[in-house]
Amino acid sequence: MSKRNTQQRRHLIATLVQEQGEVSVEQLSELFETSEVTIRKDLTKLEESGLLLRRYGGAIKIPSEFIDDQQNEDVSKQKKAIAKLAVSCIREHNRIIIDSGSTTGALIPYLNQAGLVVMTNSLALAAELTALEIEPTVLMTGGTWDSRSESFQGKVAETALRSYDFDQLFIGADGLDLARGTTTFNELVGLSQVMADVSREVNVMIESHKMARKMPNVELDWDHIDRVITDNQIDLEIKKALEQKGIEVLIAEI
Repeated sequence: MSKRNTQQRRHLIATLVQEQGEVSVEQLSELFETSEVTIRKDLTKLEESGLLLRRYGGAIKIPSEFIDDQQNEDVSKQKKAIAKLAVSCIREHNRIIIDSGSTTGALIPYLNQAGLVVMTNSLALAAELTALEIEPTVLMTGGTWDSRSESFQGKVAETALRSYDFDQLFIGADGLDLARGTTTFNELVGLSQVMADVSREVNVMIESHKMARKMPNVELDWDHIDRVITDNQIDLEIKKALEQKGIEVLIAEI
């Protein structure tokens, strides 16, 4: 098939996802009379271009609130307030993990503890960490670069993490499921779970407006989470439910 036809097919696939919300590889293979291998390649390229999200056996439309979050270049007041509160939980000479993400990344300008050892899977966050006056020891996970999350993922990253032990993990979330745990759009949740396994204390940093979201993939179950750090717009029923699970809830004033 010509390059032109390939681009036409991908354009039509992206249009179908927007119209239907979800498509399957099998459906697309029959529709375009091409192999499922070719369709999977198409979906991978479209995901890399930010036009859809891969799911097992197909793809789904990117939720509008996720697009809005990505397009907001400024760190929100909520993120900054949550970050300031989260930093107060860190002690000098702690060994911490900061997962990739804008909410967790908001921590970095406020770090002022001496002797920190900080592991991250984000190149952008590593660069910010090395510019700090406190000069923390910065570790990188390495691994396979995931363009969607702009972070390293995979088995190599997991192996690197298991070579250390950490006092604290600071990780974000796209949503909460009170029955299951924190949730995310991304299917690559293995590294997050290893981060929690090698940390004595797990802190989830999340803006209150995200708490009503239930995303398709569970990232961390509640048994792995010690603390949720959020802002003062949190629904009191959600706060109560979290505390009943033994989760400490810290609330940042906006």
